[in-house]
Amino acid sequence: MSFLLLTVEQVETLHDLVLNPGELPGRARDKSLDGALARVDNRILYGMIEDVFDLAAAYAEAIAQGHCFNDANKRTAYRAMIVCLKLNGVLLTHDTEDTGQQIIRLAQGQIDAGAMADWLRARAG
Repeated sequence: MSFLLLTVEQVETLHDLVLNPGELPGRARDKSLDGALARVDNRILYGMIEDVFDLAAAYAEAIAQGHCFNDANKRTAYRAMIVCLKLNGVLLTHDTEDTGQQIIRLAQGQIDAGAMADWLRARAG
């Protein structure tokens, strides 16, 4: 199965777009965005991504838990997830507040990418 994937540059752009005035721009010094996104590539390589929902959830998990940016990691994870779905032809019917709560659970390790993917599948429009 072939997917349109996100690049480091695209994720950085998404991050810049979600920043609010006064928040810290840029990447965290001790974290690697390349490394975080490589987790998604490895999941694809080892057959752990079966559909676009798995892919979008893997991006959200890698970014939210990777803490690669100085600020707005969860918002970047949310935006990357939505963009990934749109790039691959899926529109989500969702409440932004509810989705934000799911991203927080994902970032805190209360749910994993599999549970997030299931949540996304239930909201595909």
